[in-house]
Amino acid sequence: MKAVLTSKNTKELSATIQVSGSKSESNRLLILQSLFPNLKTENLSESDDTMVLQKALLSNQGEVDIHHAGTAMRFLTAFFASQQDASVVLTGSERMQQRPIKILVDALRDLGADINYLKTEGYPPIAISGKKIIKNTVKIAANVSSQYISALLLIAPSLQNGLTINIEDKITSAPYLQMTAALLQKIGVPCIFSENKIEVSPISEIDDIVVLIESDWSSASYFYSIAALSEASTITLRGYFKNSLQGDSILATIYDTMGVTTHYNEKDASITLSKNNKPIADHVLLNLADAPDIAQTIAVTCFGLGLGCKLTGLHTLKIKETDRLLALQTELKKLGAKISVSNDTLELMVSKNIKENVTIETYNDHRMAMAFAPLALKKPIKINDAGVVSKSFPTYWEDIQKTGLNVDFK
Repeated sequence: MKAVLTSKNTKELSATIQVSGSKSESNRLLILQSLFPNLKTENLSESDDTMVLQKALLSNQGEVDIHHAGTAMRFLTAFFASQQDASVVLTGSERMQQRPIKILVDALRDLGADINYLKTEGYPPIAISGKKIIKNTVKIAANVSSQYISALLLIAPSLQNGLTINIEDKITSAPYLQMTAALLQKIGVPCIFSENKIEVSPISEIDDIVVLIESDWSSASYFYSIAALSEASTITLRGYFKNSLQGDSILATIYDTMGVTTHYNEKDASITLSKNNKPIADHVLLNLADAPDIAQTIAVTCFGLGLGCKLTGLHTLKIKETDRLLALQTELKKLGAKISVSNDTLELMVSKNIKENVTIETYNDHRMAMAFAPLALKKPIKINDAGVVSKSFPTYWEDIQKTGLNVDFK
């Protein structure tokens, strides 16, 4: 399915949109709910990734295919390894079988887990025979993916002796680890997070609790982009808190320097994005090591505004659904951008010209589709494999049409 996007109205955009719950919070809480069934949630994410994880948790035998869901792969590896009655083969898409999992598997094996590779050493698919884990201390590198550590943290309270994780190297995407620790504490699990050590005490049960999941800030990024690229806008997004657990909430600060003001409506838990008239620098310099999922949106927004940018801290993007740095370079060049990338950096030159009716490839990556769509406010654009957005934001196309963009499917 191809989406053909044009702008119906760039003069003034206005919309009110309910964004579904954070995928990151939802997936963590689903693991915790499997360990503590009296934990209830509200505003669970509607994303494919969350649905895949939810389905996988219903079975602990045979093959479990999580398709493109990287978070599910990591969280389920630790979960099944710690469940004594589990015997599964955990597998995924062709791309998933190219995404490394060795650091997590090594840590689990050090704890006594029984995990074997079925094809390529260090990569899925993996065979897991669940065991009772007694050992309570492990060390793990933190400079590749915070999800490896979060996977261990989520099972830690269910282990007989709890778990102390000694962290090596600089933490990548630290806010996601802080989110995991905060959710543990929220449901009553003792969790102490210091600079290079996290300690989780064992706990057999928790008090009844209902956790309201905040709407997804990564999903909000596309509306920030629309607001920035518009001539005038007032876009209200429901379900957001000023004191967020999500690292991507840094969007409000970043886009304030790119022409978008965020107003927090605390009474109804919403935010309103409005185009402002503040002067904008012609070059944006950001380290996104703590919020890499918004890098694509920011790069495309900068291009649409005719700004240059240098984004650093992006080393995790090469092992996502696609090599996101290479994909960004390829697709932005089609539109006329002058761009260069390295293993962890993207640099975009100032450019005032955008080619129209360019077809953007998405590489099985939901964020490629969603990040490029707002450019339709500047020039007509086409997005291949438009249905890929369901991975994180199933109602994306319907919701962006509410802002004034026209989307036709071919």
